[in-house]
Amino acid sequence: MSMIAETKQTEDGLILSDGRGLTTSVPVDFLGRNPPSWQARRASALIRKLIRQPLSRITGLDNASVRRVRFLFGATLLFQWLRTYGLHIEPVHEGVVYGEWVEPENPRPGALLYVHGGAYVACSPVTHRPITAALTRLTGLPVFSLHYRRAPDHLYPAALIDTIAAYGWLFRRLKKQGLDERSLVLAGDSAGGGLILGALLCLRDAGQMKTAACAVCFSPLTDMTDSGESVQRSDESCAMFRKENIAQCARAYFGNMTASEAKYASPALMKKLDGLPPILMQVSSTEFLRPDAFQVHKKIFEERGNSKLEDFGDVPHCWQLLDGFVPEARVALEHAAAFIRDHTLPCITS
Repeated sequence: MSMIAETKQTEDGLILSDGRGLTTSVPVDFLGRNPPSWQARRASALIRKLIRQPLSRITGLDNASVRRVRFLFGATLLFQWLRTYGLHIEPVHEGVVYGEWVEPENPRPGALLYVHGGAYVACSPVTHRPITAALTRLTGLPVFSLHYRRAPDHLYPAALIDTIAAYGWLFRRLKKQGLDERSLVLAGDSAGGGLILGALLCLRDAGQMKTAACAVCFSPLTDMTDSGESVQRSDESCAMFRKENIAQCARAYFGNMTASEAKYASPALMKKLDGLPPILMQVSSTEFLRPDAFQVHKKIFEERGNSKLEDFGDVPHCWQLLDGFVPEARVALEHAAAFIRDHTLPCITS
């Protein structure tokens, strides 16, 4: 594994050093406000008080602790309703695929598979409607938001299997409509971003990759082992997580399995990240997971793949969920939508 010992920011990106004299220049788009908006500063302060501090008092994996985590990560019903007003929402249960469609009145051909975050134990398509609603409005694509099986009731690789199943289900639907995989977009945040990358790598290794148009990952969780770049930095700047939260998440998700045995749960640690569709990742400069996203971007870049990394400065983890309140959330979602539009078109197969 290539560890980053030092980084130097330039106008065009980062110069990364491994501490042994080997350096590489990696393009990064720095899009953060300086200073961040007052809304972003206020959101970070509230998240520290209402989520980070209570999380620090949760140490076990009993049912009460899991319920507490799920409560902390949930969006209010009023906020969900406001962000989805005027959209059509339809629950789905077809075979092993659960979730919901979120779409505008006249969606364009294609589909977007969205996989929510929540540290593998919390959240749902409902909590992430602020993001799925924004994406369907901005892209015109119908969004299928996956309800995957969550830990600790369902251990790894249940969530990964559900993501792959949803990918195949959507691909077959599009094929029946006369479209091919280039009209399918994948997106996710935090643990959902890690699931998107893990599913793509699993399918690649199995020789079953149906190349999607592109993938978008918001603040992806890409290393579950406590051995990557994130554990090398202080967690004090992160409004949401402490280092121990990742270890707690891993215990809930893996059970008796070690994180190193579940390689598709830690894309940042995989040796090769080639054969992937175009990837957009968006991160906060202060969030705990940022260094691992840089590691993924660096590896894809070194494989001559198509990866774009956008750093939005001092905003909270998964700030896109705050669309309608934090201006940086709307800018990030508009950038994601533009990336999606640039890589999709209705692809007629018959």
